[in-house]
Amino acid sequence: MSSSERQPHPNGAETLFAVRGLCRRFGDRAVLDDLSFDVMRGECLVILGRSGSGKSLTLRQLNGLDEADAGAVLFEGTDLVQLTERQLYPLRRRMAMQFQSGALFDSINVLENVAFPLREHHRLSEEEIRERVAGALAWVGLSGIEDRMPAALSGGMKKRVALARSLVLNPEVVLYDEPTAGLDPVTSATISSLIRNTQREFGTTSVVVTHDLRLAREVGDRVALLDGGRFRFIGAWEQAERSTDPALRAFLEVRQPSAKEDIDAA
Repeated sequence: MSSSERQPHPNGAETLFAVRGLCRRFGDRAVLDDLSFDVMRGECLVILGRSGSGKSLTLRQLNGLDEADAGAVLFEGTDLVQLTERQLYPLRRRMAMQFQSGALFDSINVLENVAFPLREHHRLSEEEIRERVAGALAWVGLSGIEDRMPAALSGGMKKRVALARSLVLNPEVVLYDEPTAGLDPVTSATISSLIRNTQREFGTTSVVVTHDLRLAREVGDRVALLDGGRFRFIGAWEQAERSTDPALRAFLEVRQPSAKEDIDAA
């Protein structure tokens, strides 16, 4: 299904992001080519696509981290494409970006990593900062590790600390770039649960870029397939399962190994 054939908004849901005619070129290559879609308030939209299809680039357009060549990215009616860095700043405070690497600062401990956005955006006492950090770490199941350095953490723990840092400002939107990349099946399942529980508990709007179909099915309210710079399909999982689009079928019918097979192969 082309971007011009978007599904009607379910249950009259409110549009949070409205992306219209988005284009992003690198030399002669149009990575995003007249891309249009909506993200509804409180939903989790999962974006699938082959490597190099522009999934992460699409994610960075939603908070202005990458500059579009044409089109509009409307956040509650405000076009992010037209804003300066200074004008983007207050809007970015309402969003959090979960990078694939976790992007922790290696030279400071977990407490200071999670506290970093609090110190950047708020004037809080040290006691208030410690309380907020402790609450965020408890939410991701990592209470009591404030004094540890990132080098002492497993890959899964680093992802969860990064998520705690993302959530410590109580964002309205969380953008996840390959949140389970490189993780074992058990840890991936933990991350999936945290994404879903965060959305349900706090009403967070989530956009998740992933290759992980298990994660996509667990967290996604809607799924989109990015191909050729546009969405070939965007809709609910039930619609995706019924679709006869060959590219979407190829994606969904790739056999996913079981957790046991993943572990045995490791």
